[in-house]
Amino acid sequence: MTDGKRGSGERGLHVRVKTAAKRTVSSTRWLERHLNDPYVRRSKMDGYRSRAAYKLIEIDDKLGLLKPGARVVDLGAAPGGWCQIAVDRVVSSPDTPTVVGIDYLDMDHIPGVTFLKKDFLDEDAPDALLAALGGHKPDVVLSDMAAPTTGHRQTDHLRTTHLFEVAIQFALENLAPGGAFLAKVFRGGTEGQLLALLKRDFVSVAHLKPPASRKESPELYVVAKGFRGKSAPGTVFGRGDDEDM
Repeated sequence: MTDGKRGSGERGLHVRVKTAAKRTVSSTRWLERHLNDPYVRRSKMDGYRSRAAYKLIEIDDKLGLLKPGARVVDLGAAPGGWCQIAVDRVVSSPDTPTVVGIDYLDMDHIPGVTFLKKDFLDEDAPDALLAALGGHKPDVVLSDMAAPTTGHRQTDHLRTTHLFEVAIQFALENLAPGGAFLAKVFRGGTEGQLLALLKRDFVSVAHLKPPASRKESPELYVVAKGFRGKSAPGTVFGRGDDEDM
């Protein structure tokens, strides 16, 4: 694996995809864009399981969330790109893993990762994650979760925002003091209220869009650092504005 720096081989021949009988024009365009995405090509060269690995690399290079010895929970971990980065940066041992991933989709084994094939929305999921860390609280909670798309933008936004909210709740209830939270959210109206909730309990809260995030995508990444401890029981939404990083 590489250190995430730009390497050779990013430029290549443009791949054109013909519209197949069962493929729509829009899906053909998506496939062509995907095949010609430089981050997709780099991920294959560098041995990462997804282009999303570079999002975490770029964020962590800037903010230093993943420190050696840290315990990490990765929500919605499959196919494992973020777990690969976390294992390397926190130096998680295959014998005593300090990185735990959870997803209802299958994920091939990564040395240094304890993987739970389970829906994070299940009631017993939080307890299962803490048990996988030997009862310890995580120092970092990561979430690149997004709901499967329906093609209806408002519905997709609401479903992904719900996952963001549930990830926040898990972080507030389980993070170790001083811990950090990083999660994906779609810009669109409610993220300001969720950020206000985080600002009660973290020293700093901001959002950013790493270079590896496609420009046309509505996704942003929210970063909260310096967990103070949950200030009050229950989820109480306030109102506030986020900062850019």
